Amino acid sequence: MNCTVLGGGGFLGSHICEELIKAGFKVKVFERDKSRKANIEHLLNKIDWMEGDFCNPSDIEKALTGTDLVFHLICTTLPKTSNDNLALDIETNVVPTLRMLKTAKKARVKKVIFFSSGGTVYGVPEQVPIKESHSNEPICSYGIHKLTIEKYLHLFNHLYGLDYGILRMSNPFGPRQSPYGSQGAVPVFINKALKKEPIEIWGDGSVVRDYIYVSDVAKAVLALLEYKGDKKSFNIGSCEGRSLLEVIKVVEAKVGYPLEVVFQPSRSLDVPVNILDISRARKELLWQPETSFLEGVSLTVEYLKKVLN
Repeated sequence: MNCTVLGGGGFLGSHICEELIKAGFKVKVFERDKSRKANIEHLLNKIDWMEGDFCNPSDIEKALTGTDLVFHLICTTLPKTSNDNLALDIETNVVPTLRMLKTAKKARVKKVIFFSSGGTVYGVPEQVPIKESHSNEPICSYGIHKLTIEKYLHLFNHLYGLDYGILRMSNPFGPRQSPYGSQGAVPVFINKALKKEPIEIWGDGSVVRDYIYVSDVAKAVLALLEYKGDKKSFNIGSCEGRSLLEVIKVVEAKVGYPLEVVFQPSRSLDVPVNILDISRARKELLWQPETSFLEGVSLTVEYLKKVLN
C-alpha cells in the first residue's frame, strides 16, 4: 500500500516512516526542503523523497497522486507562537489542510491520519486524566487550529466518505527531537545538562505534563491502521503526569550532577496540568506504551551524547 507522510522528515515523522517501512508500506516523504533529510538519511534508499510547499496546491497534488494513505504531520506554528499571529496560524495550517483534503478526495485517498494535540485541544482540564469526551476549550491558537482540522476531517467523512483517524498526542520525546528548540522539554533539558548550562523554565516548575516516548507513538500509528472499529480519535500518552521540576530531577539523576534552574514568569498559554486518559486506545487499538519515562530519558541521553560529541 502506498502512503505519503506530510512532514515525514521531522522528529516524529522519521520514526513513523521507520515503522511504516518495517510493516511493508511504500513510503513517500513530503518536506519543504533538504534540511530534514538528516533525520531519515538511513531510510533514503527505501523511500521516495519529495520537496514542496504545503501551501502550494500543485505540490500537494503531486504528493498525493497514487497514494492510499496520508499522514498529516505538517504544522507551521508552536503553542507558544501561535497566539502572536492568529490569522497566520489559520492561513498556514487550516486553509492548506482544507486544500489537501479536497485533493485527497479527488485522488481517491483511502484514509487520512491526522496528528493532533492532546496537550492543547482540551484547554484547562475539568478532571484528569482527560478522556476524549472531555470538553474542548483551547487557550492557544495552536489548539484551536488542531481542533478545527479535526472538525473538517469529520465533515469530509460525512460529505464524501473520506476515512480518517486522529491521534491526540501528549508530549512525545526521544531521539531526533531538537535539543535547541523552544518546544520539547526533555531534549532541551538534557542538552543544557550535558553542556552544564542553566535550564530556563516558565513559571515555578509545577506545570504537569504527560510524556510519551516517540517509538510508542509510532507503534500507535500502526495499531490505528489495523483498527476496524468506529472510533475516530484517540489519546496517545502515558497516562502519567510529571512536573517540570520532576523532569529536571530525572535528568539530574541520569547525568550525575545537579543543574542550575532559572525561573521565568509563567505564560498564559500553559494549562496547569495535562494528563491523558488512554483507556480508549488500550481497548480499541490494543495499544499501550512500552517504554517507561526513565528508560526513555536514558535512551535520549545516550543519543544526545553521541550527537553532541
